[in-house]
Amino acid sequence: MIPKRNRPDHDGKHRPQYERNKKIIFATQNVCAICGKPVDFSIPYPDPMCATVDHIIPIAMGGHPSDLDNLQLAHFKCNRLKGQDLNAKKNGPPIRSSNRALVLSADWKTA
Repeated sequence: MIPKRNRPDHDGKHRPQYERNKKIIFATQNVCAICGKPVDFSIPYPDPMCATVDHIIPIAMGGHPSDLDNLQLAHFKCNRLKGQDLNAKKNGPPIRSSNRALVLSADWKTA
């Protein structure tokens, strides 16, 4: 059995500051920082379009868990699609770094 991993923004010393900054973000931002579309705060969790806080630099990659400069508003769906991808475009769909993002416009028959 794999032990549950504790995140410092979920439980630990960063939780109170994270909660304060989450309230600031929800009060001051209304557009998803990943897709650029409006966020409807009346949509409840776990709906894909509900409001969440995204860590710009993921905690697993050294991002601060509760610093306001590392947090932004995002749809739950956009946040999950972004995951730990640091190359996600701001105000556009996430850029996936997997091999699924191959160019499809090339003429493969003549290559």
